[in-house]
Amino acid sequence: MAKERKRDANVKIIPLGGVGEIAKNMYIVEVDDEMFMLDAGLMFPENEMYGVDVVIPDITYVKENIDRLKAIFISHGHADSIGALPYILEDIDVPIYASKLTIALIKESFKELNIRKKQKFYTINSESKMNFKNASFEFFETSHSIPDSYGCSIKTKYGSIVYTGEFKFDQSLEGDYGFNGAKMYDLAREDDCLVLISDSTEAEKRGYNTPENIIEEQLLSDFLKSKGRIIVSLYASNFVRIQQVLTNAHKANRKVTFLGKTLEASFKVARKLGYFDIPEGLLVPSHQIKNFPDNEIVIIATGKQGEPFDALTEMSKGTHEVTNIKENDEVYILTTPSSNMEVILYSTLNDLTKAGAKIYLPTSGIHASSHGLSEELKMMFNIFKPKYFVPVQGEYKNQIAHAKLAAEAGIDPENIFLLEKGDVVSYDGEEMYYQEKVHAGNVLIDGRGVGDVGNIVLRDRRILSEDGIFIAVVTIDRNERKIKAGPEIQSRGFVYVKESEELLATAEAIVKEVVEDSIQSGNLDWNDLKQDVREALLKFLYESTKRRPMIIPIISEI
Repeated sequence: MAKERKRDANVKIIPLGGVGEIAKNMYIVEVDDEMFMLDAGLMFPENEMYGVDVVIPDITYVKENIDRLKAIFISHGHADSIGALPYILEDIDVPIYASKLTIALIKESFKELNIRKKQKFYTINSESKMNFKNASFEFFETSHSIPDSYGCSIKTKYGSIVYTGEFKFDQSLEGDYGFNGAKMYDLAREDDCLVLISDSTEAEKRGYNTPENIIEEQLLSDFLKSKGRIIVSLYASNFVRIQQVLTNAHKANRKVTFLGKTLEASFKVARKLGYFDIPEGLLVPSHQIKNFPDNEIVIIATGKQGEPFDALTEMSKGTHEVTNIKENDEVYILTTPSSNMEVILYSTLNDLTKAGAKIYLPTSGIHASSHGLSEELKMMFNIFKPKYFVPVQGEYKNQIAHAKLAAEAGIDPENIFLLEKGDVVSYDGEEMYYQEKVHAGNVLIDGRGVGDVGNIVLRDRRILSEDGIFIAVVTIDRNERKIKAGPEIQSRGFVYVKESEELLATAEAIVKEVVEDSIQSGNLDWNDLKQDVREALLKFLYESTKRRPMIIPIISEI
């Protein structure tokens, strides 16, 4: 790897998300004095992010250089590429370039969040060419689990910068799901590829993906054998798998219903644009499924935000508002969970088993990834033959595996750059090298709040979830210099009050002693008094219970 150098750069590549994680894609490419953003995605929160709805990249660096930002290119319509847009466009006013379906899904996300900003969109296809002062964009279709997916080639006087987006090479996919290999080869012949920025999600897996037509045949075979209800769990944006379920449900003489707000919304958008082939009479409203025998129903279920497991969790625990798991239901989990969702998956599997469901997992032979495996990733290297390579869209171990594949494909190991969020890799016309990092990180979204939940708030939520809260209320008469009411102790999530009367009585006595000592000494600074109460209670409660609840002293004055 090249060492960090300080010199003027003509090209810069800066990941603000999508490295060290499988989600939250956002890559900044700078060509001379122009800046471009490639994708703007979100990530669903990890388990320890209590109450957080979604996570997006920190765009402080972009805002500091906003006058140089010229455009945003979106590769496809999944949340990991479009999800941050509703939250960042308040600070950004540049056009968005994307395919017809992707633009429709972006507009739907704006509608869901009540975003009323007038945004410029430009629809792209494989014939499009967008010219800027220092660069021009051309596009090529890629195969992914959602139609209308594209990669882009950014042509510069230094060579082309190719961003693949998320892709795989599947010869069985056609039409809106097919990849355009001819356009990729044309772009590679027209201009030398300076740097390839490419999807690393499945770089650790050897070989090729199972073709989607094999998956469809396997699903049909299983559907025809099934005697109970079929419940399918997947991501709401996995359109290729949804189409397979619809097609095979029809062949198996079953009706299909959808459960999940985001699933229904995205399906409606794509159907309106003609991206689904649906036989007449196949779909039924969810409230009507009770009118059909179990062997005539297929339920496609996702969570409220389109994630695959929330609905299953509710159904397996008997708390879903529409229907719940019953004996002999057949549950097909047609997705591979990301690492931060594995705990949720295995907990859900346990609940499903208790409820009497029969479970089909991806390992049962009914799974193909929507990302390229090792040989497919090598194919991308062989098409573009880049001088430099930046693996993205993956955890660090995926990036490492992709780097090894690049070396196997003939790329000089010194020309492979493994980046973390905020790293800057630059090209000066002669060689590529590291420069000083820029500000990068996560912005947490909780409800309507953008960035108002930080590490301190998360720490407080963790304490509340683990050890509860302990409140001490006392009222003081400053003039008479004595306690007029209390101390009164209130506890939630810490101890069972009826069985801890002695503990609470002792805590009241401690608070009373601390307050009276403060009154006698003449120190009635509320902040100091609250801190003294907090420290005395924390010491006592930890010695008594080995727990550290959140302690809130409330001191009032009459």
